[in-house]
Amino acid sequence: MKYYIIAGEASGDLHGSNLIRALQKEAPEIDIRFWGGDRMSALAGEPVKHIKDLAFMGFVEVIANLRTILKNISFCKADVLAFKPDALLLIDYPGFNMRIAEFAQQNNIPVHYYVSPQIWAWKQNRIHKIKKFVDEMYCILPFEKDFYAKFDREVHYVGHPLVDAIQHFKKTAIDPIAFRNEFGLSDKKLMALLPGSRLQEIKLKLPIMLDAAKRFNEMEIVVAGAPNIPEAYYQELAKDIPIKVISNRTYDILNQAHLAMVTSGTATLETALFKVPQVVCYKGNPISVTIARRLIKVPYISLVNLIINREVVKELIQKDLTANAIYDTLYALNEGEKREALMQDYETLERVLGDGGASEKIAHLILSSTTKRVE
Repeated sequence: MKYYIIAGEASGDLHGSNLIRALQKEAPEIDIRFWGGDRMSALAGEPVKHIKDLAFMGFVEVIANLRTILKNISFCKADVLAFKPDALLLIDYPGFNMRIAEFAQQNNIPVHYYVSPQIWAWKQNRIHKIKKFVDEMYCILPFEKDFYAKFDREVHYVGHPLVDAIQHFKKTAIDPIAFRNEFGLSDKKLMALLPGSRLQEIKLKLPIMLDAAKRFNEMEIVVAGAPNIPEAYYQELAKDIPIKVISNRTYDILNQAHLAMVTSGTATLETALFKVPQVVCYKGNPISVTIARRLIKVPYISLVNLIINREVVKELIQKDLTANAIYDTLYALNEGEKREALMQDYETLERVLGDGGASEKIAHLILSSTTKRVE
């Protein structure tokens, strides 16, 4: 059987790698062609397109790169037809993937969509295209199944794949002391900074994060670097603030972090599942943010708060994102009652997300569906 997989962002690369691992375990003979990143490449070879060339954040940025995006869509359509897959597996990345889903249906290629577009937050009219162009939808947030039911659409709720990813990591993780020795870290408590993976967001947020972090002079500042950005770029932004930049090892960093500053997105949930007190940081293009605020229908930007449906972790957005606000939030979480209360909320979050196995569930459903169709 042949599968064409498309992931366009770092989180999609992570979920895609776990899905590929599960597919290969159940059906070692499958043939996979994919768009993704280093994690997927480690399991399935070279990608058709790498995520570093695909991720554009914000309305203004998308418009500025529209020609590149359209060229990628045209190229993808031709490549899918040439490969002749038994099914198309799309992972998140809705602006791109929904166009490919429509094309695939027009060419009688079954479409499996993993990680629902956040239509509960904005662009609810996408539900009509999903019903028309997506054969099977695999949802990872507990409230999504009920949301889809309002529109008479059945979906699979499989649990969140980050539970799988973190469980897998902890089984194979390097010893914490060995990790510290590998990168020359001291025995101080660790302050983790996760400024994102795109140059534009790092440039906006990291200086503010560092201004706050340097006030915790009893802690070691470790920046989780993006694989496509050189260490020199982070060091230039840090100026005279001593930092360690460690790329491609975010889970190792979170595994022993005491506090964290985290860019909104999947990383907020990862940090919570590692039980690290955090503050959520977001600062973007003012025009893009203004447009988003008019369109988005949910009260929070972090997955942690959305899943629990209240403010579990502090969100600092745009003008509220200041060094003083970051410091005050994390200082209160350094120890004491607020830290303990947050840990209890993290336990609740983990229970809501379930026991794991999302990747295996999806792999089994996809393979069963394909087998029936081929027969």
